[in-house]
Amino acid sequence: MNDIPRQVDDAEARREKIRKAVTDILVALGEDPTREGLLDTPSRVAKMYMEVFSGLAEDPSEHLKTVFTEDGHDEIVIVKDIAFHTMCEHHLLPFFGKAHIAYLPDGGRLTGLSKLARVVDTLARRPQLQERLTGQIADAMEAVLKPKGVMVLAEARHMCMEMRGIKAHGANTVTLVSRGVFDTDSAKRAETLALLRSTG
Repeated sequence: MNDIPRQVDDAEARREKIRKAVTDILVALGEDPTREGLLDTPSRVAKMYMEVFSGLAEDPSEHLKTVFTEDGHDEIVIVKDIAFHTMCEHHLLPFFGKAHIAYLPDGGRLTGLSKLARVVDTLARRPQLQERLTGQIADAMEAVLKPKGVMVLAEARHMCMEMRGIKAHGANTVTLVSRGVFDTDSAKRAETLALLRSTG
């Protein structure tokens, strides 16, 4: 699992590199980066990129290390509708949607529900692919919580499909990852998938 925080240089030096790169892009497009409307754009973009890609310097597993035990708890835990926004690594355009997570604890080992949302948020703050994001959420949970099973369902709209290319407005992409008992027990898999897909 490639989720260890990367060694990064000074934040201000990185912001300056982004500012310069954005200025170069504006010039290459035929724009004048010194005109009033664009004067602060490179700085704004640099600040925004530092925020939306901040997950590159974070380990999502850290959020799951607050664990508690509820003896005898052997039922599925589900957290649905975890909103996320991320950037497609192919075009650096946003894709956004919701993640739905289910896990079957082993030995009553649980984590706080908000911790699952933090894992999603950390992994979304990187250049991403939806398929990878879905798998990385499951990987982090398996590595730390060691549940009997984990299932992650993600659904998202991709601006790289809606703003350019095919311009498929409103298309929804769904990815699913199942591990452990949810991969080997077809009845348990079907039951959990139905719960993740249910509304209301």
